[in-house]
Amino acid sequence: MLTSQGTNVTNVNNIMKDYAQIAKTIRRDIIEMIYAAGSGHAGGSLSLADIFAVLYFGEMKHDPANLQWEDRDRLILSKGHAAPVLYSALARSGYFDPEYLKTLRKTDSFLEGHPAMKTPGVEVGTGSLGQGLSIGCGLAVSFIKRQTSQRVFVILGDGELQEGQNWEAFMFAGHNNLNNLTAVIDLNDLQIDGKVTEVNSIEPIADKMKSFNWDYTVIDGHDFDQIQEAFKKARLSDKPFAVIAKTVKGKGVSFMENKAEWHGKPIGKEEYDKAMKELL
Repeated sequence: MLTSQGTNVTNVNNIMKDYAQIAKTIRRDIIEMIYAAGSGHAGGSLSLADIFAVLYFGEMKHDPANLQWEDRDRLILSKGHAAPVLYSALARSGYFDPEYLKTLRKTDSFLEGHPAMKTPGVEVGTGSLGQGLSIGCGLAVSFIKRQTSQRVFVILGDGELQEGQNWEAFMFAGHNNLNNLTAVIDLNDLQIDGKVTEVNSIEPIADKMKSFNWDYTVIDGHDFDQIQEAFKKARLSDKPFAVIAKTVKGKGVSFMENKAEWHGKPIGKEEYDKAMKELL
């Protein structure tokens, strides 16, 4: 079981001793998966590795040995194309053997291109953008009605916030004071068509959160101290909480960083070798 205080009481390999090493392992897994599959979304998966390291190995209350544990927290990867980062975090925290990561997008694999509930540890099937926060609101309401301490984390892309349903959900959560709901916005300013700020800007995000009755913080999404502090603030808030995480798309692999073309394309052998060398 992994508790919200960051205490790991399962047998996790020595490689999982600190967030930086966990995040590097996750990034290596992402490259391995997409290279083996011949397709996938590297950029937006790499940008979330540090946040997922903190969520799965410190912040979230979950138990890989008991998938039906009622009191577990819930995570929804609304930007479902970033499935590789979720799959790595699940595998490395004990939900299934990391060897299965090599089966990403293969026929009969339980690791589909977007999260599906047949994958151990996946709570909600996602892929159609803009729907995850609405689902998160429903879960948050149910936990409040049951008077549990469970929390809901929804991971959103910045390009995804161009979808109108998100704003209905933000409005609903703020109106109903869903203080057990945390939205993490992966603000890397890149989507498949280019810069989010040029395609259809979602700014000013912070002002919008305030107007929708959300608390929020703006952080460097690759700084572990800031990530941990953000989730601490979320736990203490009496409102729904947005973590506006400024990230670098493709973080950790030099030739992928801040490149819109790496939103989703195959990784060739030369690119694979270079990326894995950088992630040693």
